[in-house]
Amino acid sequence: MTKKNIAVVTGGAGFIGSHMVDLLLNEGFKVHVIDNLIGGNRVNIAHHKNNSDFVFEERDIRSYEEGDSLFKDATYVFHFAGIGDIVPSIEKPKDYLSVNVQGTVHMLQCARAASVKKFVYAASSSCYGVAKTPTREDHPISTLYPYALSKYLGEQVTFHWHQVYRLPVNSIRIFNAYGTRSRTSGAYGAVFGVFLKQKISGKPFTVVGDGNQMRDFLYVTDVARAFYAAARTDKEGEIYNLGAGKPQSVNKLVSLLKGDITYIPKRPGEPDCTHADITKITTELGWKPQVSFEEGVSMLIENIDYWRDAPLWDRESISKATENWFKYLS
Repeated sequence: MTKKNIAVVTGGAGFIGSHMVDLLLNEGFKVHVIDNLIGGNRVNIAHHKNNSDFVFEERDIRSYEEGDSLFKDATYVFHFAGIGDIVPSIEKPKDYLSVNVQGTVHMLQCARAASVKKFVYAASSSCYGVAKTPTREDHPISTLYPYALSKYLGEQVTFHWHQVYRLPVNSIRIFNAYGTRSRTSGAYGAVFGVFLKQKISGKPFTVVGDGNQMRDFLYVTDVARAFYAAARTDKEGEIYNLGAGKPQSVNKLVSLLKGDITYIPKRPGEPDCTHADITKITTELGWKPQVSFEEGVSMLIENIDYWRDAPLWDRESISKATENWFKYLS
């Protein structure tokens, strides 16, 4: 019997990571998953618990050291683990830098000791700040808040390990991923989780600004496919912007979800439009998006019960949660 390749997925019980696990198992890999279940959800991976090709460890990525058995004979490492909530990074910068930077160092060292064929880092388009659009990979960097800084520094560390230790790496700067299994708990965060809970509860959607802001939404299974392509390619030391390349307005999202609206103040430091130039990833990796925005939103509505226990946000609670954001970024 042919021995199966092993892939390690950090943050594998989380939103994007769990879809990465699904893809890899379907591709015939043995998948080793790390997640501390603070941002992840055990429900996301429960359907794999009886699969002999699935191994799960509930641990902090900073607890791993070189030679850890979970990385033994690994072919690929997909690094999604980290703190993903943007707004609270203003209040907890030390936590973000510790997990998103030092945690990445621990994963790089484990990958290096295991001589993996590729380490793929999940970076963030927030590193561009308020960017010119469509945004290319060579756009100037402007990290406007601690989350953006921590993710960019994690990326820089990743490329340093490539430069100094010759670890084969690629980085994907994700624009606006959405889809099933997105976060249901924790701090005020991504628009889909907020809106879906509001829809379940029959409450108005809290639209920031006038709702005309555009976001380059990409369905999560397309995100996972892009990471797989970045691992399999012979190219290394590369950065790829990842979006659908077709920005959609928040107002269009609301029209698809169908409900009443309440408008809340626009936040400083957030762009009016995010738009990934995906020329490089489509040309070099042969990847292209497959799920349309309408199809993706429809799938979310079909699975809306997933968000039934999520926090319900309204104008007042959002105002309190973003108080320091306005204080420091205005």
